[in-house]
Amino acid sequence: MTTTHDGAWYDRMYNNRALVPEHETHFARWRDTSVLARKENRCFQDVAYGHGQNESLDIFPANTTHSPKGAPVMVFIHGGYWRSLDKADHSFVAPAFTSQGACVVVPNYALCPAVTISHITMQMVKAVAWVYRNVHRFGGDPKRITLVGHSAGGHLATMLLACDWRVYDFALPHDLAKKALSISGLYELESVRATPFLKDSLRLTEEVSVSNSPAWMPAPKHGKLYSVCGALESAEFIRHNSLIQQAWGKTHVPVAEAIADLQHFSVVEALANPGHRIHALARELIAA
Repeated sequence: MTTTHDGAWYDRMYNNRALVPEHETHFARWRDTSVLARKENRCFQDVAYGHGQNESLDIFPANTTHSPKGAPVMVFIHGGYWRSLDKADHSFVAPAFTSQGACVVVPNYALCPAVTISHITMQMVKAVAWVYRNVHRFGGDPKRITLVGHSAGGHLATMLLACDWRVYDFALPHDLAKKALSISGLYELESVRATPFLKDSLRLTEEVSVSNSPAWMPAPKHGKLYSVCGALESAEFIRHNSLIQQAWGKTHVPVAEAIADLQHFSVVEALANPGHRIHALARELIAA
């Protein structure tokens, strides 16, 4: 992809905090409701999935399960442009799913500029491989893992859908992750590389940008992606949302929707709302 706009344009398109002046209100609500979620629900906090920086996750077991094999598993990957936020800010997504019989896992990862996006991607591979091997100890069914991610987390969930798991570990099934919901995901990183306010923290090279752009990868042999964004988001986020369906085809990406009345931060809150379309899409994947 050849970038065709000046830096100020890319900043306008990708600086979501500037686009949503009330973003701090959203972040405060996430923090407060996440503290409450950990207090009021069973939660195994800071479980290590590796020995590297920030390699831990929180596990919220299902409240009930009717399957002798265990509960379906939702792995939620947080956003923050790979450089901010934390799993502890996102516990609020769990209760709406644990109350309906799903086990929810929220992993952390190291943040740029201490590491690269390539490093973070491999941390998420490690985390989901750990979930596959260990989630049965928390009542989860390793054969029913659904990935959900917001923003940078949507990018990471999509990368995991394209992962060749047997290259990482031959003992893993080739279809370990075959269902994903990406919320406001980013699918090509050349435009992110061209965005001035992100340059110093992400330090993207052309090679890293291309190798971490799922839209330029072959569609996964096994897997289905639902892609959504808010209709109030920037034109670039709406373009990304359509791009992955164009790149991978409707067979692999049957859903690519811009949801009315939602911006970049309210869109992830909709995931935790049982009456919302985005929550229903997640439940549909989890139940599949």
